[in-house]
Amino acid sequence: MNDEKRFTFTKEERVTGKRRIETLFAQGNSFMAYPFRVLYLERARGSLAIASIMISVPKKRVRSAVKRNRVKRLTREAYRLNKQLMSQIAFSEDKGIDIAFIYVKEGIADYMTVEKGMRKALSTLIVQLDNGKVVC
Repeated sequence: MNDEKRFTFTKEERVTGKRRIETLFAQGNSFMAYPFRVLYLERARGSLAIASIMISVPKKRVRSAVKRNRVKRLTREAYRLNKQLMSQIAFSEDKGIDIAFIYVKEGIADYMTVEKGMRKALSTLIVQLDNGKVVC
């Protein structure tokens, strides 16, 4: 078990707190990676994880709470399995990044669509951070 790569998703990897979420939506940069709109913002890291995420599935897009929760579970799983792509970014010791994944597809998507969108979102995020010289 010690030799295996552990794919975990801890509480420190979640964007929490009203002020932090409002700052992300007010000052963050965004792009589309279907079926997600991705917002990201550089932040002071402190004792938090390097990258923290939040997932939003609007009621306007998916009316049923059961289906919204299913989409959130699929998105968390896709991020958990693909977050090692974020290790390509050279983070400094005191900087981190907050990321919001907003689901924009009408209705529920299958896991393959969600995972493909997540990979595209993470790779686009890496490119934008490298090109913008906003190395966190």
